Amino acid sequence: MSDTACSVCNVPINLAERSYPITIGAGILHNPATYDALPKAGTAMVVSNTTVAPLYASQLIAALSGRFPNIHVVTLPDGESHKDWLTLQLIFDALLENACDRKTILFALGGGVVGDMTGFAAASYMRGVPFVQVPTTLLAQVDSSVGGKTAINHPLGKNMIGAFYQPQLVVCDLDVLKSLPPREISAGLAEIIKYGPIADMAFFDWIEAHVEPLRQGDTAALAQAVKRSCEIKALVVGQDERETGLRAILNFGHTFGHAIESGLGYGHWLHGEGVGCGMVMAAHLSHDMGLVDRAFVDRLTRLIQRAGLPITAPMLSKADNAGRYMDLMRMDKKSESGEIRFVLIDSPGKAVVQAAPDDKVRAVIDRCCA
Repeated sequence: MSDTACSVCNVPINLAERSYPITIGAGILHNPATYDALPKAGTAMVVSNTTVAPLYASQLIAALSGRFPNIHVVTLPDGESHKDWLTLQLIFDALLENACDRKTILFALGGGVVGDMTGFAAASYMRGVPFVQVPTTLLAQVDSSVGGKTAINHPLGKNMIGAFYQPQLVVCDLDVLKSLPPREISAGLAEIIKYGPIADMAFFDWIEAHVEPLRQGDTAALAQAVKRSCEIKALVVGQDERETGLRAILNFGHTFGHAIESGLGYGHWLHGEGVGCGMVMAAHLSHDMGLVDRAFVDRLTRLIQRAGLPITAPMLSKADNAGRYMDLMRMDKKSESGEIRFVLIDSPGKAVVQAAPDDKVRAVIDRCCA
């Protein structure tokens, strides 16, 4: 894999009339030219949160002001715990109070929570209005902002209420990553690491060689990681937009990870932390199913630990911890007729979605929890 990353790159998502570019570069959020290809509209609405809005909302508004006569801002409370109906209503309230029409363009300025909720609001308001993703976390740039998945959480399951709805544009400004705390960088690395085992082991080799610069926020390393991650996701989404088959491999680590997030209560672990630990658990299950050797499990675990992510899962129940995990995983979107389906590594660089015997799943949970 090359170490060369272009200063401003466009990675296309090819979905016929719903196609759009992912624009990656430094200093592009506040550049008016970034938004030149967007449709004309009388109104734009920037949706952000209490952490991100003070940092970047004025820059985005300045970039859009020459294009949209009216620009409104909605500031949501920050955190996964607010990814719910009550917070979603704040977006609808603002749209209606400002008499926004069906040409209004929403701009999601924030991490995965803001992006998911803004996209869901865009999909629902007047049965669909345009929106743009402007992700400000590493995790959102390499995963959640790309591919059109939008959702809110329910107390019984993560991202269970939502829609597939594609943005007009994704703007990945590498400069905004400089404001992220180390924990958020590590959380984003989880979603970068997952692309190796499921699709590209040369990329996995590259991540192993560059994990320290990535954790330190090196712009050149992050540019390469964001670009390659988006290329892999674009290739998968272009073949399976609505996750009827291939796209499910992008959920490597997520079945266990979502159980951790919902079992602890949303916000206790970051999404990327759940995914990182979930990949360790999924790798153990892949080994127990006879798909990969122990050396692969150990290699993946070491990288996840080097990325600053947890490799030991939390206890969710004193009475029946494995049973609690399995009850939560049966609520996963990939489950079918109550049967939990896991993304497993069939061989390094290739993933498969399949069920696993309950006794093997319980053994992995018991082994990985503390």
